[in-house]
Amino acid sequence: MALFNKPSDPISERSRALNAEIAALESKIKRLNDQLQPGQGPRVRSTTLPPGRSGHAPAPAQSQTDREPVFEPIDQGRLKEPAEHGVSPEHFNELGARKYDLVALIDRLRKRFQGPPVSNPRLVNYLAAGSVQGLRPLRFEKRIARRRVLWLTISFLLLMLGILRMVLQHR
Repeated sequence: MALFNKPSDPISERSRALNAEIAALESKIKRLNDQLQPGQGPRVRSTTLPPGRSGHAPAPAQSQTDREPVFEPIDQGRLKEPAEHGVSPEHFNELGARKYDLVALIDRLRKRFQGPPVSNPRLVNYLAAGSVQGLRPLRFEKRIARRRVLWLTISFLLLMLGILRMVLQHR
């Protein structure tokens, strides 16, 4: 059992490989653009006459061949904090302080221990199901962690019982 070995992360390894590939492709694109348009630097024109009268034709505008970016729709309801329930004059006493509300207290405590909602539920589903290549399912990882905690707890209790027995024998 490798307690102190850090497990390899296939996602970060793949990310590093893809970033290296992107950098290589960008350098290749830049080199090909330089070969296609050699020695073409900034054009200089006279500023004494308005554009078009200097005898030189203005530089043609470069056409935009870039495609529009593709955006994934996002559910805005999950991003915004829901309005607080039960904010009405009946919830406040005559001094303006909020009345004791047991149901709201339980809701607040439950939300505090529940944690924030996930920002990407599809990724959570992939990780839980083990659909990412090279990663084990989340339930399997939880089982391993649970067994490790139980083993360490039992070992600690046995060690404490052994120390207690030794102390009691020497009295």
